[in-house]
Amino acid sequence: QVRLVESGGGLVQAGDSLRLSCAASGGTFERYAMAWFRQTPGKERQFVAAINWSGGTTNYADSVKGRFTISRDNTKNTVYLQMNSLRPEDTAVYYCAAELGGGYVANNPRLYQYWGQGTQVTVSS
Repeated sequence: QVRLVESGGGLVQAGDSLRLSCAASGGTFERYAMAWFRQTPGKERQFVAAINWSGGTTNYADSVKGRFTISRDNTKNTVYLQMNSLRPEDTAVYYCAAELGGGYVANNPRLYQYWGQGTQVTVSS
């Protein structure tokens, strides 16, 4: 059983940066592809970014390309989401997810087996 714990959310102004972290435990971190999704009230969970087991392949939603960067440190069992040039529309609860298999960078939340509890990101205008 993999446990994921997100941190780093908060309240920032438009144009600011934040770095989210997701610490994994209870499994072999290198076996998992990792991803970030986000969700706002009343809407479905939305794909943000994904990274394969080695960090060599990434995938981004069009809305965050060029502004967000996903990375991972397998020595620390942690995946990161660096968010720059934040916009009010980036406001959401951000969730970390893990997919056993490791090689894919899927944008479909149904393919991810493990989820964190989420961290709130609020961007004021």
